[in-house]
Parts: sequence; structure tokens; C-alpha cells
Amino acid sequence: MSALEEKNIYKTFIISTSVVIALVLSGVFLDTALSTRRLINEDNIIRARTLFNLIVLTRKWNAHYGGVYVEKKPGVESNPYLDNPDIRTKYGRIYTLKNPALMTREISEYAEKEGMFRFHMTSRNPINPHNKPDDFEQGALQVFEKGVEKETFRTERIGNAAYFRYMAPLYVENACLQCHRKQGYRLGEIRGGVSISFDIENIQRKLKWNTLSIALFGLTTTALLLGLINFFTARLMKNLVSARRAIEQLAITDELTGVFNRRHIMARFYEEFEKSARLGANLGVIIADVDNFKAVNDKHGHLVGDEALREIARRIRDSIRIYDILGRYGGEEFLIILPNTDLENAIHLAERIRVRVKQDPITRSTITISLGVGCLRDGDRLIDDILKRADDGLYKAKNAGRDRVG
Repeated sequence: MSALEEKNIYKTFIISTSVVIALVLSGVFLDTALSTRRLINEDNIIRARTLFNLIVLTRKWNAHYGGVYVEKKPGVESNPYLDNPDIRTKYGRIYTLKNPALMTREISEYAEKEGMFRFHMTSRNPINPHNKPDDFEQGALQVFEKGVEKETFRTERIGNAAYFRYMAPLYVENACLQCHRKQGYRLGEIRGGVSISFDIENIQRKLKWNTLSIALFGLTTTALLLGLINFFTARLMKNLVSARRAIEQLAITDELTGVFNRRHIMARFYEEFEKSARLGANLGVIIADVDNFKAVNDKHGHLVGDEALREIARRIRDSIRIYDILGRYGGEEFLIILPNTDLENAIHLAERIRVRVKQDPITRSTITISLGVGCLRDGDRLIDDILKRADDGLYKAKNAGRDRVG
């Protein structure tokens, strides 16, 4: 896998993870915002239902007693839609009848003055023009008459404020027929409804800021979390890349000497052979073998022998060119691949390596190496053809007394 492919995989992983997390968190915060709105709406509905039930109970109480008489003091008006609403006592005081409808309207006026709420008695065929339904109430009455819903509600703006509007039907009862029998109502049918309105502008304003706060908090949290994920993921990926490269390096490196191992040096040799044969370029190879290495192990022990091999590998590496390839070929043998190198230069380089290894004592004694050189020739079909010539040169160097290039 190339570095670009690997980078693209990591990039895709980070992007995919970030998108999934962003979607999940967005869903959580959106659900929180919607749940808050839903809870506030349910609270408004409960409040409206409570007010409606209080109104209905108050009306029932009034209707149960056939209306309530109050003293007709200044400012108290009689209900013009009732027949003979006033009575006079023997003491000269005048009392006027407050039927359920009038009482409901006056309580609504008191509540509206106090800034609490407003409710409105209405029907599709009202006796009092003040009870004429508006658009919301007209639509609600139509829904009630069809039997589709038992209540209806919505939020709308009235003037500069937002109001929650609620309406539920009123059914004809026996007490209602005292006033509405002449309108043709029958017991149990819907004769109208009560609509309730109350100001929720302050709640709406707070809800707006709450939603904005949730959105900002969500964006900040998501950005922070994604930043942390990307940071730690990038570090993890970097460590994984380093670990993989270290493992790859270990797989191609000789553990003792630190140069390429036999498997990798042979693979590189094959690559260079194919390239040189294709381009018609020179290719040289050197096989270096430590002289009398068994004697070093026998005299000083294997630990000293291992240290000697490490030092020899280091001196060979320091002697070759940057583009030459060095690997451990066997126990105490090293293989050096020389791209674009003819036989003369290969021999010259081999001699330089020999001198460098012998120059300073290793493990308190002088160690020498013998080297065999081979180069690519016309007609070579395998790397073994070159290796055979280098190996023959090494054999000649060993037989000629060692510490030389053959």
C-alpha cells in the first residue's frame, strides 16, 4: 500500500467518524430542543384545560341555581338579552340576573384587565353579538360539529405578542335550556364552545433563547469533540504509521548488524538486475566474507563475534556509496549491490572496503575480509549468473591467502 493510499484511508476514516458523530450529536441536541418545545406546549395545554374546566364548573354552578342576582349599583348593567332580568325588593333595592353567559364574559373582562387570561363564549348562532366567533373559533366549532376533535389549540400573534389559544366545546344540558330552548338546541348537542387565550410572549422569548443556547452549546460541543477526536485520531494514526514502518523495517533488516537481511537484499538484487537488463545499464555485485571468523568466535566467544560483525557491517556501510545496497548474505558474509557500476569500479570499491575493514583493530585484534566481484554481462538471464562469478572471485581470494579481492 502506498503512502498516498494509506493517507486517504485515514482521511476517509476521520471524515466518516466526524460526520457520524456530528449527526448523532445534532440529533441529540435537536431532540432536546424539540422536547423542550413539546413540554412547554403540553404545559400550555394543561393550563388551558384547567381554565376551561374551571369556567365550565363555574357556569354549571350558576346554571344550577338558575343564575345569580346581584344588586344593581352604579356601573352594573342588566342583560338586554334576557326577559325581565331585574327584580325589586320591598326595600326598594334593584337586583339584576347574571346568567352563565354574562357571568363568564364579565369574569373574562376582569381576568383580561389583570393581564391573566381571556376566555370567550361563542357559538355559530349566538344570541349576543359579542359572542360571535372569530376565525380560530369558527374553525374550531366546525371541527367539533364533525366530531373529529374534542379540543383544538394553536399559537398566534395578536398585536405585538404571542398568544396560546385553546378551545373546547360546550354541550347542551338541562340547565342550558332555560335560556336557549327557543334557539332550537337539543339536549346533548354542541351549542358552542369556550375559547381561552393567554399571553405566552415571555415564554416564547425564553424558548427562543433556550433554543439558541442549545444550538450554540451543541455546535461548540460538537466542534470541540470533533477537534479532540481528530487530534487523537491523527496521533493514533501517526503512531500506527510509525509502528507499521518500524515493523516493515524489522521485516527487512538483519537483527544483528542492522543492514538488510538476506531475503530483502536478494529481492533488491532481482529488482536492480531487471532494471539494468531492461535499460542496458551496468550492475556490479560484491560478496565479502570475514576471514577466519570461526577463530574469532572460538577465541573471544560469540558475543565478541557478534560485536565484530556489527562493526564490520558499519565499516562496509561507511565505505560504499549512498545508492549502493548492503545486506547480510549469510553467517559472516555480506552482499553489496552496485547499480550503474562496471567491473573496474566494482573492484576499486571492493579494495576500498577491504582496506577500511582492516585499517583499525576490531575487538582488540585485526580482522580481515576477502571479497569477490561480479558484473552483469550480455547473455545473463538470472542473478545467479552474476553471483556465480562473484562467488568464484571470493573462492580465488580465499585460496590466494585471504585479505584480498578476487
